[in-house]
Amino acid sequence: MHDAFFALHHGLPRQGPGSDDTTRRLLALASLAGPLPAAPRVLDLGCGPGRAALLLAAEAGATVTAVDLHQPFLDELRQSAEARGLGGAIRTVAADMADLPFPDGSFDLVWAESSAYSIGFDTALRRWRRLLAPGGALVVTECEWTTGTPSADARAFWDQHYPLRTSGENIAAAVEAGYHVLGVHRQPESDWEEYYGPLGARADAADPSAPGMAEALAATREEIAVRRDLGTEYGYTGYALRAADPRWRTRPETPDDVPAVRAVNASAFPTAEEAGLVDALRLDAGAWLPGMSFVAEAADGTVAAYALLTRCHVDDVPALALAPVAVSPEHQRGGAGQAVVRAVLDVARMQGEPLVLVLGHPDYYPRFGFEPASQYGIRPSFEVPDEAMMALALDGSSGVPRGTIRYPKAFGV
Repeated sequence: MHDAFFALHHGLPRQGPGSDDTTRRLLALASLAGPLPAAPRVLDLGCGPGRAALLLAAEAGATVTAVDLHQPFLDELRQSAEARGLGGAIRTVAADMADLPFPDGSFDLVWAESSAYSIGFDTALRRWRRLLAPGGALVVTECEWTTGTPSADARAFWDQHYPLRTSGENIAAAVEAGYHVLGVHRQPESDWEEYYGPLGARADAADPSAPGMAEALAATREEIAVRRDLGTEYGYTGYALRAADPRWRTRPETPDDVPAVRAVNASAFPTAEEAGLVDALRLDAGAWLPGMSFVAEAADGTVAAYALLTRCHVDDVPALALAPVAVSPEHQRGGAGQAVVRAVLDVARMQGEPLVLVLGHPDYYPRFGFEPASQYGIRPSFEVPDEAMMALALDGSSGVPRGTIRYPKAFGV
């Protein structure tokens, strides 16, 4: 059956749900960690016949080390690379992705589309982190529940193959493994069609009398049928992750931190308005969200930076407002602000929040994925430069509410 399974897949463009558009989108999210080098060192794990490796070499100018255990896939990739004039940019390695023969810090980008499941998402996160160079990013796609109440039939199928989790659970696992989330991309249904269309056609043309083929065909057709009947309950999500900055410990604020938080806000801004804003928001039960007030600690344990998310609305739809973000003067331009903002955004993603709004510097917040809110049809109720009012769709979707932002009363707008 093992040989029959690979026979079904040889020559197909993909070995899992995906598309060139998704690869490009994930590459853009990975760049939120900071611009990739002109010739990034990329490790493509579970590369299969190398659709992503070829795109990364051609469009990102990458030098790609492509890893798979199945030598025929590597041979196919080598032939494709040579045919496209990319032979010098792609090196193939037959190796187990759970036991990789590469030194620490070897790669600017570690890439794994539709392959981490083979060793488990948590194991992949733990074992691959050491491979990232400073500022590097990990891109990984994972199949997960897209509903909080999957049906018994969907659970029965997946529990016997690869038990799924929710996006919040997978983000929590990434944070626990020492990463921040740079961005999220929910793969569209067309990504599944790019995989299952050619695979279904190959299955229809296969000879069921070949050794092991009847069993391989039955498993393949069951998988395609489950997707057809239950596909609204699960899907693939791409994550772009960056190792947390070890210089800054981030954590939720505690009651003991209140004086230090007030001091950081007072010192970071020209007036005491932001410090007073935080105090006022603490008293607003409709705005204050427990666990959404974060600090970053310096090496000596003092509070170096602060970030706060509170409840706001777009018309009547709940959203989050990011304000204030403050870094004490002695720690500014040292990464503390980025660390604390990424930490609080991670928590918002874990809790399933869809949208964050910020009024801030247009050269700073795009590094977290923020875009002009007007692109989503979202506007403030007061005059402000369009580029300064920004929005971030935390789950990577465009299905966010349109309308006018309503801030808590403490903001005074």
